[in-house]
Amino acid sequence: MGIVGAGPAGLLLSHLLARQGIESVVLESRSREYVEQRVRAGVLEHPTVELLREVGLGERLDARGLPHEGISLRFDGGDHRIDFTDLVGRGIVVYGQQEVVKDLIAARLADGGEIRFEVSNVRIDGVTEDPLIHFDDGSPQEMHCDVIAGCDGFHGVSRAVVPHTVFDRLYPFAWLGILAQAAPTHHELVYAGHARGFALYSMRSPEVTRLYLQVPPDTDADTWSERRIWDELGVRLAADGFTLNEGPLIEKGVTGMRSFVAEPMRHGRLFLAGDAAHIVPPTGAKGMNLAVADVRVLAEALTGLLRHGDETGVDAYSQTCLRRVWRAEHFSWWMTSMLHMGEDDDPFTRRLQLSQLRQTVSSRAAATTLAENYVGLPHGSI
Repeated sequence: MGIVGAGPAGLLLSHLLARQGIESVVLESRSREYVEQRVRAGVLEHPTVELLREVGLGERLDARGLPHEGISLRFDGGDHRIDFTDLVGRGIVVYGQQEVVKDLIAARLADGGEIRFEVSNVRIDGVTEDPLIHFDDGSPQEMHCDVIAGCDGFHGVSRAVVPHTVFDRLYPFAWLGILAQAAPTHHELVYAGHARGFALYSMRSPEVTRLYLQVPPDTDADTWSERRIWDELGVRLAADGFTLNEGPLIEKGVTGMRSFVAEPMRHGRLFLAGDAAHIVPPTGAKGMNLAVADVRVLAEALTGLLRHGDETGVDAYSQTCLRRVWRAEHFSWWMTSMLHMGEDDDPFTRRLQLSQLRQTVSSRAAATTLAENYVGLPHGSI
């Protein structure tokens, strides 16, 4: 089969299918160096971690990943911990998406898998009869496929081939994100809902912190000096006993925020997975985890089709995935709306946010709802 896109979705699908004896070719427009270095998500849900361990991808994850048993919600100058382990009995692992991609590429190449980097002019045809991928790999190529998986992200070519309905929401703010060569001073993620805007305190390793500030969507990152960034982080993350290590910036950039779903996720023998089908605002830490959940379902469905001629799984694929997608969309929207200040938010809206935050940290039932969604709902539970 053909897989378009060598991100976590495409590579993991190829890996899962190979374990069932199904061959695939992964096509990627970028270089191997690029996909292994691009910094994206860093929070792995419990079901994602379990799956990676189950399929032989846990060695570096367990050695280098940072297990977290909770997060903090910070508002009104106070810090309020949501204890995942106490509430739901499981936690998360902070492990960068680029590290997952490195692990997957190494595993596929070690197993003799085929990944073609730096291909161009990808085009998909015949998905209802004879699936075909056209591409250039030094010269024009054609690849006939039993099925095709479109795992090429929001800006890829696959989604345009699927007749779909779009559900879309753009948010009136963005995140200014930095990677800093500075040791973390807090052992878990901090979500700060401040009157000046949202801030997130995170980390990628014992030496590197990952931090974000809410900014207007048209912000030019170059207008924010290092000094201005650290000063604003200090204001928004302030709490008794909290210190913020500063260090040189490794990376700086602005990321827009949107919610997006394309329905359905299948047309003929073309199946969409990951960002090709849906986008969530990053507040809920769901993007990569949804991609993993998609391909877990898709791998099972395609195994049934290609090994046993059973179309039950592929016929249910879109509906099955979209139940989880919409749950994650709602959770991500809820977290976003509770913690961010909109352009037109007035004192009434701010008081509603504070009321929701206080309810979340003071009610065990409300905290449990946050915890079970954040750490990830079990496979097959939705």
